[in-house]
Amino acid sequence: MKTLIIGGVAGGASAAARLRRLDESAEIIVLERGDFVSFANCGLPYYIGGKITERENLTLQTPESFKARFNIDVRVKNEALKINADAKTVTVKNLETDAVYEESYDYLILSPGAEPVKPNISGIDSDFVFTLRNIPDTIKIKQYIEKAKPESAVVVGGGYIGVEMAENLKEAGLDVSVVELADHLIAPLDFDMAADVHRYIKNKGINLYLNNGVKAIESCAVILQNGRINADMVIMSVGVRPETVLAKECGIKVNNRGSIIVNRNMKTNIPDIYAVGDAVEVEDFITKKPAFIPLAGPANKQGRIAADNISGLCSEYKGTQGSAVLKLFDMTVATTGINEKIAQTSGIDYDKTYIYAGSHASYYPGAVNMSIKALWDKKTLKILGAQIVGFDGVDKRMDVLATAIRFGAKIIDLAELELCYAPPFGSAKDPVNMLGFVGENIVSGRIKQFFWNDVEKLPRDGSVTLLDVRTATEVQCGKIDGFINIPLDSLREHISEIPKDKPVYVHCHSGLRSYIACCMLQGNGYECFNLAGGWRLYESAINEKTVPEYICTECK
Repeated sequence: MKTLIIGGVAGGASAAARLRRLDESAEIIVLERGDFVSFANCGLPYYIGGKITERENLTLQTPESFKARFNIDVRVKNEALKINADAKTVTVKNLETDAVYEESYDYLILSPGAEPVKPNISGIDSDFVFTLRNIPDTIKIKQYIEKAKPESAVVVGGGYIGVEMAENLKEAGLDVSVVELADHLIAPLDFDMAADVHRYIKNKGINLYLNNGVKAIESCAVILQNGRINADMVIMSVGVRPETVLAKECGIKVNNRGSIIVNRNMKTNIPDIYAVGDAVEVEDFITKKPAFIPLAGPANKQGRIAADNISGLCSEYKGTQGSAVLKLFDMTVATTGINEKIAQTSGIDYDKTYIYAGSHASYYPGAVNMSIKALWDKKTLKILGAQIVGFDGVDKRMDVLATAIRFGAKIIDLAELELCYAPPFGSAKDPVNMLGFVGENIVSGRIKQFFWNDVEKLPRDGSVTLLDVRTATEVQCGKIDGFINIPLDSLREHISEIPKDKPVYVHCHSGLRSYIACCMLQGNGYECFNLAGGWRLYESAINEKTVPEYICTECK
């Protein structure tokens, strides 16, 4: 059996290694037009920023190491020019010698990946404009910084790669600006969760230009739809598109985006041809709709699944849920599943909640809070997605939530999880458990919620009572217009001052004390609504200028 693989990195390299583990006698050839067959895509920004100091650390495997360990014939600088599906051959060009030859196959795996989008704007091909996809791109950017010594950089696009590049360019000593066409960074986040990211990144000295796009690039300047930024270098990071020209030319079906259409076995419409990685259309695990979600983890799994099926094992890819995590200086941002925008466009009847919880026991030094948002289906109660923004402990909570989603957990199931606890690592009531407790209260009807974007719509005509149960010191940090202040610990002695015939809308800093206030009020015959996420989420989302906690120490 002879398998030919076009493209290495995550999908192709994983497929090759899995094929060898399953079949010692198989002939396996990998064609890679670049210089590197297996490298750490996700580590490229950190080499530019100096966190990764040795270029060799970015290379995971070489043709020599593949040959020595797996007996795989890896041919770098060999570009596949044409797939001849009827003859089961591929026309290949050796880029070093210009020799063109035919390579036969019994099975073919396509792993061409995705290429950076380059908008059709003036100046896009200037020598100080870069994209980041592979090691040569990284070296080019690194050398430009070392030789040209730019003082300022503009990153166009506020996705994961754009934000990571902004951080690392800042770490390299540049004055950095990020331009994003949408109203917030990191598209998988909802705006309210991205607001904390905006405030933090600006505090780190990075300039944000949101709701703005690039019209042109001139010498040492980026011309925006609204404004102009001086820049000695520009990083284009506005997204990627599947690189599938080769596939389309041989009759492989693609969708409107250009992604290769495959079944759950990673098979294309042409017999004995498989496709994996960023070039393929996947099924969104939550919505069950076709999607384009280019991530390293899914690409590795898909390569393994293609190899399984070629080797006679029935293996299926069951969808991508988009689990991802981002380091932004000391901050961690993580997502899994879908956000509100996707839930709405998919017609899902969902509910949501927020909590603000510590990374570990508050009495153990170093505890910091994280913001967690979860969505769930109102009918099935299954968790649809989660977003976390914080510092220590974010990644492990998101891994728990991603696992829960994969196995079909309901929001109320989170309350039952028995998670590891010791004061340096967590709390007896872990943030994930707390998310479940809040979900239980909402599902059971024990608590009613209102949200940050409902606040301005609340009547100020006396038909409802607006109540702030924070301390007087906290109120000095800022307040919501129309809310009267009665601190929680004084509420019982002042409860008679609150009219019983009107709904009461309550908030505190994070939503916990206002929940306690609602329990107290409901126990006394009031109808009560709790502001999910509290003052801090409202203020962050509305103004992106919540008073930092290290300044307002009473705002807890």
